Amino acid sequence: MAVKIRLQRHGKKNFAFFHIVVADSRAPRDGRYIEQIGSYNPNTNPATIVLNSERALAWLNVGAQPTLTTRRILSYEGVLLRKHLAGGVAKGALTQEQADKKFADWKEQQDAKIAAKKQGLDKAAAQAQKAARDAEAKVNEARAEAIAKKKAEAEEAARKAAEEAAAEQNAESAESAAQEA
Repeated sequence: MAVKIRLQRHGKKNFAFFHIVVADSRAPRDGRYIEQIGSYNPNTNPATIVLNSERALAWLNVGAQPTLTTRRILSYEGVLLRKHLAGGVAKGALTQEQADKKFADWKEQQDAKIAAKKQGLDKAAAQAQKAARDAEAKVNEARAEAIAKKKAEAEEAARKAAEEAAAEQNAESAESAAQEA
């Protein structure tokens, strides 16, 4: 029986997430599986991966073959590195303490990369938000200037109309005074 470590699709259209499962290669993609060892959500940035690395390593050691995407996930989580280091320990190329130190150093670097990416994304989001606020402030200033200009024109028109009405009234009163005299 060929055993595969692969992804099992869940979720809705255009918003899928995946379970990482160990299954018989003859079983349907979303069908029966032997064991669920994690989940993968590519909809977040960076992608969310929850993996039981001990069980994944155990299945790799007994011959389970990961698919290409699952191989990348296992590599990203360090499971394949741990398998490689365990092979070195078994051959006597290095001791278990050296292997543990190498893995810890690698994991620290990986965590630093992930933290830097998250920080960069947060910084970019803050800059985009600041740029949007600045653009909105410019638009609001332009609108306020346009409203003030219209108001000034309306006041000017009202003042001219009042002057013309006053001049007309003065002319009428002068006319009526001339007729009375």
